[in-house]
Amino acid sequence: MMGKSIISGAVLGTVFGALIGAGFGTISRSFNGILIGLLIGLVLGAITGALSAALTVKTAGTTGGVSVGAYTGMAFGAVFGMLIGVMIPTSLRMSANTEGMPVLDALMMGRFETAILTSFLLSILATIVGAWIGGKNLVPRDLQR
Repeated sequence: MMGKSIISGAVLGTVFGALIGAGFGTISRSFNGILIGLLIGLVLGAITGALSAALTVKTAGTTGGVSVGAYTGMAFGAVFGMLIGVMIPTSLRMSANTEGMPVLDALMMGRFETAILTSFLLSILATIVGAWIGGKNLVPRDLQR
């Protein structure tokens, strides 16, 4: 169950990560911004999806269901996103091409803002993966006696 869930989580994370990344990249209104967002979403989505699926299998198992998977993914994504966001070097953050857009400038201004944004986006992604994996692995109980 663990291996199949990790593969499913990586695939789901890649798909939804690419969608979230490309969607966030459209704020820049440039093809390069969309492409960079898509690529970052693919990479972070695959990693986050696989790790979130593995953690969901450990916490939810076959009895937890969608809710346990969603909350597991939400908590994991927030913490993992915060760690990733804090580790982004200042030189990379400052060289980001925000094209003078106030929204992007504000989000890349400091380490805290970048970490919160990354935490939020990966929390959304991991919640999707956790709910999907938790629901897929749920084995219904027979309540009729």
